[in-house]
Amino acid sequence: MTRPILKLLALLAVLFAALPARAALQIDITQGTDGTIPIAVVPFGGGAPEDVAQIVSNDLARSGQFNTLAPTAMPELPIDPQQVNFGTWRAAKRDYVVVGRVRPDGAGYAIEFYLLDVSKGGQLTAMSVAASRAELRMGAHRVADIIYEAILGIKGAFATRIAYVTESGVAPYRTYGLEVADSDGFNPQTVLESREPIMSPAWSPDGRRLAYVSFETRRAAIYVQDLYTGRRERVASFPGINGSPSWSPDGGRLALTLSKDGNPEVYVLDLATRQVQRVTNSSAIDTEATWLPDGSGLVFTSDRGGRPQTYQVSADGGTPRRLTFDGAYNARPSVSADGRYLTTVQGCGGGFCIAVLDLKTGASRVLTKGPMDEAPSFAPNGGMLLYAASEGGRSVLKVVSVEGRANTRLSFQQGKVRDPAWGPFRQ
Repeated sequence: MTRPILKLLALLAVLFAALPARAALQIDITQGTDGTIPIAVVPFGGGAPEDVAQIVSNDLARSGQFNTLAPTAMPELPIDPQQVNFGTWRAAKRDYVVVGRVRPDGAGYAIEFYLLDVSKGGQLTAMSVAASRAELRMGAHRVADIIYEAILGIKGAFATRIAYVTESGVAPYRTYGLEVADSDGFNPQTVLESREPIMSPAWSPDGRRLAYVSFETRRAAIYVQDLYTGRRERVASFPGINGSPSWSPDGGRLALTLSKDGNPEVYVLDLATRQVQRVTNSSAIDTEATWLPDGSGLVFTSDRGGRPQTYQVSADGGTPRRLTFDGAYNARPSVSADGRYLTTVQGCGGGFCIAVLDLKTGASRVLTKGPMDEAPSFAPNGGMLLYAASEGGRSVLKVVSVEGRANTRLSFQQGKVRDPAWGPFRQ
């Protein structure tokens, strides 16, 4: 039986290992960063309840684009641009240096920072970012976004959020949780708790709502929940499978996997009218649809060719076109926001790895080592991928750069976590 079939059957019986619902995440760099930009984020002055400079440094390292420097290896610790000796930093082989301070500002803080170009011996940018005490970490992420964009010309994705599913307890007292956290895994918040399984969270384009599968009525149904008001609504509860929700770019439709007409197929649900349109029609299993960024079509998993591969089809239906050919197994597709890259779970060495396909050039690259990697989800800037993995009996979340230069582990203290989804840019 193929993995997509097993995954669809798992909609009826999902098993996770025990996990505290609000456990904090840890960060470790697990791969080298050759070919990245050398930068130093010097500890900020002023004092604050969070180490803002370290948060910024961790963000930049996690992107796979930067090679950061530990404070203990820094040749000097200035907090003002006037204190920076550019010759010293050239000798330390740093291209950029960030200095700054965090000062109280009303009920919150002002994060004042300077990004300095070492080779030119001058300032590239400077800014003050305001943040409440509760949002100080998010303020640090915004600083990292500014630095990322100033150097690379690409919008940073650190001040975003991720969603994922957890489980705590043991049968018959298991509790499933739908969690939302910052992009680095800190500040987890429980959106929903249930005695029955929760699956497949998907972010709306405005970041306000989550669609997901819940078994709270003892059979699969798809719900949409507003993260700000808590209001939730059941939008699909057809006989059989109701799975794999994916938002259209305009936020008005959901692509779904339904078996209401017999075979699992891809459908599109109009959220305003509640009308469903069948997109695929095959004797094979068609599932895990995700939208193209322009809304014109869908990419989905199908075993219509004998083994699971990904296909593209118009949102109105038609003849699908096969996209993946490297590897005998490709499933769980996700498309980057610019439409350039397609990521899949690819069979590798008896296990499963995360691979990325350049849709422009046709070049394919395996980014991870397995053995049980799954559920890849692009950052909104397309530069990183969030996915679930298994390490030494533990379930972890990881972030890998699209180039494969850096892999960061966001690991729970214990237990397992599944179905991660990276949210959009915050509006």
